Amino acid sequence: MAAPLLPTRLDQRLALPVLVGMALLVVLIAWQAGHLTRRAYIAEASGQLDVDAGLRAALIQAEIDRFHLLPMALAEDRDIAAALAGAQDATPRLDQRLETLAQETGAADLYLLRGDGTAIAASNFRKPTSFVGHSFAFRDYYRDALRKGSSMQFGLGTTSHRPGLYFARRTVGNGFIVVKREFLGIEAEWAGAPGLTLVTDADGVVVVASAPDLRFRTMQRLDPAREARVRAALRADRGPLQPLGVTPTGEGPLVRIDTLGEGQWIHAMAPAGVSGWHVHRFVPVGEHIANAQRMAWALGALAGVVVLAALAGLWLRRHRQQLRTAELKAEVDVRTAELRREIAERTEVEQRADLLREELRQANRLATLGQVTAGIAHETAQPVAAIRSYADNGIAFLERGNIATARANFTAISGLTERVGAITAQLRNFSRRREDQVRAMPLSEAVEGALLILRPRLGGIACDIALGEDPLVMASRLRLEQVLVNLLHNAIDALSSRPDARIELVATQEGGRVRLRIRDNGPGISPEIAGRLFTPFATSRTHGLGLGLVIAQDIMREMDGEIVAVDSAEGAVFDVLLKAAE
Repeated sequence: MAAPLLPTRLDQRLALPVLVGMALLVVLIAWQAGHLTRRAYIAEASGQLDVDAGLRAALIQAEIDRFHLLPMALAEDRDIAAALAGAQDATPRLDQRLETLAQETGAADLYLLRGDGTAIAASNFRKPTSFVGHSFAFRDYYRDALRKGSSMQFGLGTTSHRPGLYFARRTVGNGFIVVKREFLGIEAEWAGAPGLTLVTDADGVVVVASAPDLRFRTMQRLDPAREARVRAALRADRGPLQPLGVTPTGEGPLVRIDTLGEGQWIHAMAPAGVSGWHVHRFVPVGEHIANAQRMAWALGALAGVVVLAALAGLWLRRHRQQLRTAELKAEVDVRTAELRREIAERTEVEQRADLLREELRQANRLATLGQVTAGIAHETAQPVAAIRSYADNGIAFLERGNIATARANFTAISGLTERVGAITAQLRNFSRRREDQVRAMPLSEAVEGALLILRPRLGGIACDIALGEDPLVMASRLRLEQVLVNLLHNAIDALSSRPDARIELVATQEGGRVRLRIRDNGPGISPEIAGRLFTPFATSRTHGLGLGLVIAQDIMREMDGEIVAVDSAEGAVFDVLLKAAE
């Protein structure tokens, strides 16, 4: 029997509920289509924003790393030492040099403080606002450097009232070199990009902003005690540290910023180069997303109407069921293909973003590896050479049947391999600036360990060792061995052409310090590098890296000690000054 063309009486009673249900279905489809479109757009924009925040964080880290090295490079400068010592014409010469360095590096200010915090030379010495003669003893960066040897602090300039990051480091002569890096140029560059870029410190205070009026705002409200501490550290005593009121909406990366109105923002965050610093990127949910969402609602409603029309056609004209079903299937297939294409495109974008993030991480790992490679190669060269010599001798003793001597050689090799591993670990810890464990120990332990490493190279060199009563010193044995190996290795190289080569190690105790003097009868220290001995890459050797004395000096300072080059009429003389154990 053919299907009726008109609805029956029962169908007429069900018409209203069916139509209401169809209308609700249309609304649901339209809402779901708009929701999915909005989520897709937000996910794509969030991925791009993550990459953008990571690139800006890398820029901040690169700037901080670059200016962190400047005070380190100047700490042992001869002009600075002369100015602190009050040498004639040293201060004017240093003023001009600091002015040139500030122009070449882009530093906002570059100045030298005496031990009491008074500026005696500055890059702005020509200006009416010159720092020369002013005391900066009240600044936190001076106090931290006085206590720890170096410091880094963000705050407002007391004279310029411009914000910047201050780097301070103790210098030779017990002075302090201070470098100020301002981020106004970076802020101006970021201001031209869409959205908002903020850099916050460990307390959540905005220190760099593409919108300068947001500087010294806080991500969240601070309690009174913390606010007072932050205000004193930043020297931001003008106006309250008002919170921005950044609150998540619960919809992925979307947040609200209470002080900027009712709109929603897409938020991305990446760690910067200072502990606790983060780069925040905010981009408003654009009008194009709202337009796309409205279009999706329209398309969803249209799709619902089409489905409703199809069902109505099925309800009214059952005999056209197969034809209408085919039409609907074709339409669904087209839309499915479009959806798959869209999903594939979004997947490709996400994969590209993941690849870029991985490349950034790889670049960071390579940069870190580069920082420690030279030091590792330098520090392990002597133990490796000793291992080879002991191995060759051990084989020779085995062939002669001298088992006991061969066993001693191989036992020494085992100890040296452990020492190489320990040196590598200590160099890695040194590159990360971690504190090493210091204890009371006999000086002879470190001296014997260093001589063990260098024993194959000491053949033909007379070693006179006078440690007296073997004083106790406060040191880490392995790190002190590294210092002695560096100094003895340099002495051995200098004595390579002398038939009467001799090295002396003499220990004396002077109050609360122990002095270990290392003297050789070689050609002495070249005048060309005498004033730069403890600066990176200063060397007179053809194959030298110029890093040994720099590393040794840093190790000694971490152990509250020092290496001093002593003027001598014959050979080179170095004093290793250590804190005596109580």
